[in-house]
Amino acid sequence: MIRLLLAALLAFAAIPAAHAQTEQQTLVDRATLTVQEMFSDQVNPEGRRLLKNAKGIMICPRVFKAGFIIGGQAGSCVLVGNHNGAWTNPAFYGFGSGSIGFQIGVQDAQIAFIVLTEKGLSALMDSQFKIGADASVAVATYGAGVSGATTAALRADIVAFAQARGLFAGIALDGSMISQRTEWNQTYYGQFLAPQQIILNRQGANPGADPLREVLAQLAQQSPN
Repeated sequence: MIRLLLAALLAFAAIPAAHAQTEQQTLVDRATLTVQEMFSDQVNPEGRRLLKNAKGIMICPRVFKAGFIIGGQAGSCVLVGNHNGAWTNPAFYGFGSGSIGFQIGVQDAQIAFIVLTEKGLSALMDSQFKIGADASVAVATYGAGVSGATTAALRADIVAFAQARGLFAGIALDGSMISQRTEWNQTYYGQFLAPQQIILNRQGANPGADPLREVLAQLAQQSPN
């Protein structure tokens, strides 16, 4: 009887951790679908050109409109690094703003930040990065008057692409906060890992992230010249 009771208690205790892992895996799976949708050759050849030589990419599969959520977390994101074509496992982040300022009247959108420089990657790996607060880190938004999404044309460290209901749209991201979610890293990898350890040192592994890494590798390899 005692053994049965202990087994039941252990099983009950494991439920929150299993639920948390499921929550993170769902985010990774959604991120995989997001990059497939946003960076197909027909939909976004400019983004794929940038992806080929990117230092990394942050993917936010669902970010709510500012008018819907004010002053709270608006979405969850994953950051994946690129080491000469080998994509890392993801680090987890939260995305929030008091005023995201979408220029179109939709409830939510997908956002992908393609990181073009080491400076941009370092900024995103900080415990908190506020877009527009650091003048030395240039963040450009594709679709808001930006044409020819190349490093030379944009002179940007990070290029943001936003898609809502199948359309790319200009967005105002200044003031948005991107924050580490190290507790999610710990749950997903079974150990405490900072984003720098995951992205730069390539520590941590979860087979659930393999489809995301494979899709990014395929998109980068097949990018137009």
